[in-house]
Amino acid sequence: MAVKVLEIHHTGVRVDDEANLLKATQDFYADVLGLQCDSGRPTIPGIPGAWVNVGEVGQIHLIGGPQPSPVARGPGEDPTRPHVAYAVESIAETRAELDRMGVKYWVIEGLVSPDSTQIFMNDPCGNMVELHQYDTCRCRAANRTKP
Repeated sequence: MAVKVLEIHHTGVRVDDEANLLKATQDFYADVLGLQCDSGRPTIPGIPGAWVNVGEVGQIHLIGGPQPSPVARGPGEDPTRPHVAYAVESIAETRAELDRMGVKYWVIEGLVSPDSTQIFMNDPCGNMVELHQYDTCRCRAANRTKP
């Protein structure tokens, strides 16, 4: 059995290590593509960035700062690397299924919100994939209005 992915939630893209181009990149997404930043996203300590809303389901996470980041778990285990995030219905069931299949992954809890659990892994080509629970993030527009 495979993990049950519900939808794509965000794409993490890098800006320069000093985040000097962060404002220009935000302006590009706003002025050229007509997309606005999610002003309700908390700042991740030590990781400059911004979240750009894309419709009802989806965001672009602009990520700056040097790599490895302050939250890196080790070589290659840094959530600030470019990645695609997918939503799963149950993060606990997803972890159990990945364990059953013997998939190598790593986890960060409480980084983007107090109740967040993010699972990270690499596909066979080394592209990073993130999985998180669909109802505990702001990637969906319906979740952006949470108090």
